[in-house]
Amino acid sequence: MRPTSKPETSRGVVITAPSTKPYKVELDKRTYDPSQDIVSKGGNLQDVLANVPSVSVDTDGTVSMRGSSNVKFLINGKPSALLGIDDGANALQSIPADQIERIEVITNPSSKFEASGTAGILNIILKKSKKTGFNGSITGTLGYLPQTNLNTNLSWRKGNLTWFLNGGGGYRESKNTNRNNATYFTPTLDNKVNADQESITKSKNDNYNASTGFVYDFSDKTSVNASGTVRTFDSENDGNVFYGYRFTNGSFSSARRQNTGSNNNLAFQGDFGLDHKFDDKGQNLSLSLSLQRNRSYNDTDVLQTENDAFTLQNLIDQNTINKTVIAKADYELPLGENSKIEAGYRLDINQNDYENDVSQRYSTTADYFFLPKFTYNANYKETFNAGYAQFKSKIGNLAYQLGLRNEYSQIDIKYQNLDSDSKPIDKTKTYNNLFPSVFLSYEIAKDNQFLVNYSRRIDRPRSFFLIPNPSYTDNQNIFDGNIDLNPSYVDSYEFGYSISKNKFTINPTLYFRHTTDDVKMVVFTGNDGAFHTKPINLGTDDRYGLDLNFNWDATKWLKFLGNVDLFGYKTTGVFADAGLVKEPLSFEGTGFSSRARLTTTFKVDKTFSFQFQGFYRGAQKSQNQDRKDMYAISFGASKTVLAGNGTISFNIQDIFNTRAMRSLTTTPSFERESYMQWQPRQFALSFTYRFKQGEKIEQPKRKKDINSNAAGDDQQGGPM
Repeated sequence: MRPTSKPETSRGVVITAPSTKPYKVELDKRTYDPSQDIVSKGGNLQDVLANVPSVSVDTDGTVSMRGSSNVKFLINGKPSALLGIDDGANALQSIPADQIERIEVITNPSSKFEASGTAGILNIILKKSKKTGFNGSITGTLGYLPQTNLNTNLSWRKGNLTWFLNGGGGYRESKNTNRNNATYFTPTLDNKVNADQESITKSKNDNYNASTGFVYDFSDKTSVNASGTVRTFDSENDGNVFYGYRFTNGSFSSARRQNTGSNNNLAFQGDFGLDHKFDDKGQNLSLSLSLQRNRSYNDTDVLQTENDAFTLQNLIDQNTINKTVIAKADYELPLGENSKIEAGYRLDINQNDYENDVSQRYSTTADYFFLPKFTYNANYKETFNAGYAQFKSKIGNLAYQLGLRNEYSQIDIKYQNLDSDSKPIDKTKTYNNLFPSVFLSYEIAKDNQFLVNYSRRIDRPRSFFLIPNPSYTDNQNIFDGNIDLNPSYVDSYEFGYSISKNKFTINPTLYFRHTTDDVKMVVFTGNDGAFHTKPINLGTDDRYGLDLNFNWDATKWLKFLGNVDLFGYKTTGVFADAGLVKEPLSFEGTGFSSRARLTTTFKVDKTFSFQFQGFYRGAQKSQNQDRKDMYAISFGASKTVLAGNGTISFNIQDIFNTRAMRSLTTTPSFERESYMQWQPRQFALSFTYRFKQGEKIEQPKRKKDINSNAAGDDQQGGPM
């Protein structure tokens, strides 16, 4: 939104106080403001997401919404090179919490959004100052497990020009623990009856990022914007794995694997845009272009010994380059005071080039030789053409939005490894789908409404899943790709209620999701005696539940923010590939589980607050896996100093060191107990200094549009 007059000549400037509500409900999304989240101060995007209502972060860094991990991430309304390839956990850790303005949780996106992400969309809006003059802040953090961070946000606004610069970097260490105990009901080819495994990996990483850009207003109706981003991520990993084997004759042997590796990731992104208002009635045109490139180098040295004697050594080099082009055009046309037509076109071109070399030797004096199946070159290219149209209107207290999106996608896969028995793969897949959406809201009174919506979504397989032999680091646990993997489709329904008063907001939502061609990870023992994991399309999956969010300012000094998700599930499917499993694996099962989170904030005085955040995830069962429950409690404290220009924050993540995933997998051939902790207890101390805090620009008043998507969408990510 543009000011009605130039900042330097405006009078009667209004300073707007920050909202006291960290959580807001809108027609097609919910907005979370992390500024009051003391627990994640000095942390990163992954730490912030762990506190967002309706969002869960697993112990391995996997982000899920309402029990599904197929979450689509956007940065300022667009896919971003900042998140790297396949939105990995390392990428989430490279975005500082101090650079995040808000997070939009879109559990049931409209047709205006791209159709991928069956669980929903998380739109991360980064900070851009709305104040005149020169403003900025700087934040430094020290913590343990050792971490250091220094980040800054700078902006300058004068006349028709707005310029910003965000950047920083840091160092962080992590520790990952993984244990497995397997009992074989039928002996393996080498007559194992029991196998124990313990893996401890320690890593060190450095990450740096910088973003700069500008917005220039040619007139009160036309503006252009441009920005550039660069991000680097470097890590060193040292892992030790112990194997203990017991055999049918009672003998015992052991093996050890030492993994040392490094990763170097470099990402660039350039964004360009043009916004034009045809008139003052809301007829707008937006054009945007995003160019992105992400390069990742991974080198791993695996040394394995058996009974303390050298057995083999692997050298693994994985190089991946991702190039993305996104072009969009969006048009809005008001029809009277309460109606609007929106239409647009979007082109996505995404290309991943993989180069994977795996070599091996069996003695310290022998020469290395390539493992043919795992040494390959692959090219994955996907092209999406999408067009959408939607109509918004209001009749009395009833507001509605009807939309339809068409997406035509083509996927080209080229793959060749060194195995003489494998033929080159050159495969093309095409999909053309319609994705409707319906949103209804009925306003009983101000800030008191019912919401009903429906949308259809698609879950496209990750490129990594389609490559036949994508990776190799462990000859006992191997991930197999599946080039025949197809998309899953989801029909999603929601019925919600929202009421907001001065001190209390509550938003219960009933939801149901029906998935066809659902993708599951099949675990089986191969002819090589190793555990194999492979994604397959398997039957249907139904999810239903009650998602309840609330915030309550109980007193001037006590506030609560809570989320409870009670959900049931039903999975139907049988995996019966005789070439992979001896007996069919049934995935049929039903169950009920829960997730809960409560954040309690105590305000001691105007300058000092502290916070407790508790998390609980209930146990969950399927036909062949029993996942145990999990809980964690974190603490944060914040003190304002230097006449309001500085803030000191301290937090402890997972006070009792209980955030770990435990599960039991049972098949006709084996039973395996698993334990995994991605990160142990950690704490951090941070200091933020704010300087030259200018005045906020007075925004012109306008009539509220109940149908508007006022704070971010797939097109712009929110007003400047």
